[in-house]
Amino acid sequence: MSENRFILLGPGEMRPGRVPMPPAFAVKAMTADTDGRFSLLEVVVARDIPRHTHHAADEGIYVLEGELGIDFDDRDYTAGKGTFALLPRGIPHALRCVSTPPPRVLQISSPGGWEHYLEDLFEAGPAVLTDGVLDPVKINPIAASYDIRYEEG
Repeated sequence: MSENRFILLGPGEMRPGRVPMPPAFAVKAMTADTDGRFSLLEVVVARDIPRHTHHAADEGIYVLEGELGIDFDDRDYTAGKGTFALLPRGIPHALRCVSTPPPRVLQISSPGGWEHYLEDLFEAGPAVLTDGVLDPVKINPIAASYDIRYEEG
């Protein structure tokens, strides 16, 4: 049974989704691949991700290259290559690019669904940006479907 879910991706390969994702968001395991248990992406964090809370999913991040700024609860951390962070559901956090080139991370969401949220964001296109920056007010209507809430203002 489980052999039917076997996936082997070579370097640079990603799982195809409903919406084509930019190479900076390479889906390695989709929610459907894991029977909903998790999704796994390789992400280049080139843009700061505003402070938000996942109300249903835990998020794990493993830094492959560069340095990632993590604002967790009311503390700030810098996570370098080889660092792992578990961001439990229900606690606000933000992610920042603090290195050049931008950090490259493995990001796991459990339960899965993260890749579908990103597909919805990319489908919305520039409508979720204000002056080229992710706008929490514009993201929240999309994020709400995934039990995510961005802090506004």
